[in-house]
Amino acid sequence: MVGGGLAGCEAALQIAKQGLKVKLYEMRPERTTPAHTTDKLAELICSNSLGSMRSTRALGLLKEELRMLGSVLLGIAEQHSIPAGTGLTVDRKVFATEVTGRIEENPQIELIRKEVAEIPEGITVLASGPLTSDALSESLGTFCGIEYLYFYDAVAPIISTDSLDMAKLIKAARYDSGEAGFLNSFMDKEQYLAFYEALITAERHELHDADADKFFFEGCLPVEEIAKRGERSLAFGPLRPVGFRDADGRRPYSVVQLRPEDRYHSMYNLVGFQTNLRNTEQERVFRLIPGLEKAEFLRYGRLHRNTYIEAPELIVPTLQFKKRKNLLVCGQLSGGEGYLSAIATGLVAGMNAFRLCKGLEPLILPLETMLGALLERMAGKGEFACMQSRYSPTKPILALLPRLDNPPRSKEARRQAYADRSFAKLTEFLTELN
Repeated sequence: MVGGGLAGCEAALQIAKQGLKVKLYEMRPERTTPAHTTDKLAELICSNSLGSMRSTRALGLLKEELRMLGSVLLGIAEQHSIPAGTGLTVDRKVFATEVTGRIEENPQIELIRKEVAEIPEGITVLASGPLTSDALSESLGTFCGIEYLYFYDAVAPIISTDSLDMAKLIKAARYDSGEAGFLNSFMDKEQYLAFYEALITAERHELHDADADKFFFEGCLPVEEIAKRGERSLAFGPLRPVGFRDADGRRPYSVVQLRPEDRYHSMYNLVGFQTNLRNTEQERVFRLIPGLEKAEFLRYGRLHRNTYIEAPELIVPTLQFKKRKNLLVCGQLSGGEGYLSAIATGLVAGMNAFRLCKGLEPLILPLETMLGALLERMAGKGEFACMQSRYSPTKPILALLPRLDNPPRSKEARRQAYADRSFAKLTEFLTELN
């Protein structure tokens, strides 16, 4: 197992559950990355949210499937969750510490803190993530025989709670749905326009590649890049006010949300504020947000380069490489998007690595499940396979699922029908497997 992120840890724990021994390689702290800040396994770099808990939403449906399949990391995340509306938000430090402890204490897992510079022989799972080292990237590029794709990814700042002006912030959830774990800063039109002008004129860090802005990943776009699309782009994007009412019962012009970073609410993440602004500019611009006038930055937003393979050309839905069946890939390196996709693909890679060890056929999950449809899409199959000339990371969305035979007219009823079908198909699959 190469890589100690979400995918690698889930895969290693799945193999260990079956009674096999696994060597898990993690290069940190011997080699660091531009984005990691600790030597803990399964460190959450960007957000600390794993998305919706509602089973009628894509990420919520995927969570239900992972529970049925016995995901270890999802259980740990739920154990260390903190209130934040209808989403699964975790205390990232406690979560990483717990996962690291599970790995270190497991007698079936040998944790080796060493960089892997070349693809190992034998049954191997590559889970080195979007920050794969240069040496391993070169080895994988040689093995693949095709040009690597990449995108630039950004993270948002983290603010100290003690530095916030709570009199100007409102604790509420959008549509009053779920526990009110977010802090919200409402801006009127004048405040919004002043913030917008400051943002689009702020100084940024220089990118090493002249054409880097062509490879920004849409799902994690820097806030200043969104702002370049127009004056109202933020109000219809990360600052959209839908689902909120101000003290007079009116919808605010825009809203900035702050999500708790830990169970003590001692720090908050600026939701949707991934950025490449210089640190001094982050202080100047983001302190224009009401309630953040004296904000203390515990972590500045930053940009880093992420790497992933052109999955449809290289792998099959079992996460095996086409040209080497005992080599599997999972996590963001495999072309899946987001934390939950990393855990899910790690689970499948671990299960299938175990089955290869036992001489069994790798598992292919039903297409009617969210996970099965996601893997099918990543492998270049399914209804959306030919819609892009260039592959970009794939996230779980209900549109990947095969259409219903007799879809209900109501959107919510259709979502429920997709979820019901998924549960039924996965239950049938697991029953036959057992």
